[in-house]
Amino acid sequence: MARGYARGRAKDEAARAALVPLAPGERPLAVTVAFVVAVVALGANLVALVLNFGDGNGRQTSYTIVGCVLLAMMAWGMWRARYWAVLGMQALLAISVLLAALALTTAVNAAAGLFSAAIVVGAGALFWFLVKAMARIQMPERPGARSDR
Repeated sequence: MARGYARGRAKDEAARAALVPLAPGERPLAVTVAFVVAVVALGANLVALVLNFGDGNGRQTSYTIVGCVLLAMMAWGMWRARYWAVLGMQALLAISVLLAALALTTAVNAAAGLFSAAIVVGAGALFWFLVKAMARIQMPERPGARSDR
């Protein structure tokens, strides 16, 4: 069993050694695609807010405004290739995949099923590609963290 763990650790170390950190100003393609997705979602939410989609209560409007602010912050952070923004986008994608998969189980027609499946596949693929991008961005060291590890 220890031999298996050693083999796994060796593979992990090889994968880490193969990663090339981002050059200054560089942004991985997956992060750029995620930025575009965030901007499109922000635009859709703003249009919904302006056209007053929904039931018209104040709580829904405030939730939409909070969502717009979060999407704008996330888009800005991804444009600057920030780890926290990519992590936030991955959380949003994971929630989207889960909700679309649940919607897929109750789809009432083929169009609804195809729409839900497209969200699962698209958001899942983007999530997957963002994993390697996050590894390249690499989380910054915490203040006071030991650098000898």
